[in-house]
Formats: sequence, C-alpha cells, structure tokens
Amino acid sequence: MAFESITDDKLAELLKLPKRVSNPNIRAKMKDGHEQLNYNVNCIGNDKYRFELYARQNKREGMEDDFSCGLNWVAPNGESLVLCRYNGPNHDHPNHLENEKLGYNCHIHKTTEKYIKANRKPEGFAEKTEKYYTLKGALNCLVNDCNISGISTEQDLPKLF
Repeated sequence: MAFESITDDKLAELLKLPKRVSNPNIRAKMKDGHEQLNYNVNCIGNDKYRFELYARQNKREGMEDDFSCGLNWVAPNGESLVLCRYNGPNHDHPNHLENEKLGYNCHIHKTTEKYIKANRKPEGFAEKTEKYYTLKGALNCLVNDCNISGISTEQDLPKLF
C-alpha cells in the first residue's frame, strides 16, 4: 500500500482512535547502545487497525537527552507508517519545507499530507514542545495525545529552573 493518498483528516482519525496496549509487561532490549521497548497496540472495538508503540533511550554516558518514542500505524498489508514521534533535545531539527530549524529543544514530529506529497520523510515536520523533558514524560504525552490505554505512564515533574 502506498501512503501517497493519505490525507491529514485520515491521519487525525488514526491518532484519535481508542487504542490499547496488548503487551504492557514487555522487557526492554539493548541494541546499539539504546534501550528499547516495543509495544503492540490494538484499536478498541475495531480490529481493522493495528499500531506499534516504541520507546527508545540512548544509554551512552552524556546522552540522556537522546530519546524518542513514537506510534506507527501498521497497514493491512504489513507496511508501517510513523504517525508521530516525540523526541528529546539532542539535535537541531530542521523543518525542510518551512526552511526553519527548531534548535536543541524537545519536539514532536507529526506525519503530514504535505510532507508525504513532497516526497519527504512523512513525519519530517515537527513542533517544539515544553510538555516533557524526559523519555518518561514524552511517553506519557504520546499515550494521552494518541488515546492509548493499557500502559502505565508518568508525566514529568515541572522543571524548577
């Protein structure tokens, strides 16, 4: 399945669908200096839609702000499309089509019709955020923003400085 015909409305619908993690007690795996969790996510009341949720943290010394979590939609033919990704501030993300850089800030990637049609990385557009500053907080935001249940998360405490 090609994703070229997917619209922003369809993307918003996928994000809003009620979802539930089916394997909440998985164990983290180490790969290339990263610790990663991969969750299976099912649509509640509609087995037509399947998703994958991941959380990845760089474990190398001094790389605490190198983290990411995201939600992928798994199409019926098995192809996967990143719907959103919540990143840490470890790089200066460029929004290529807008000709802007976000600086070294936490940011949320969102797949957009515009980036798909421009033949760019579908989730290439991102917005700065102050809703989180750790992987734990990013995962909490993603779960709440994307209507996911069945997993325990915690929001980041407010930063004092």
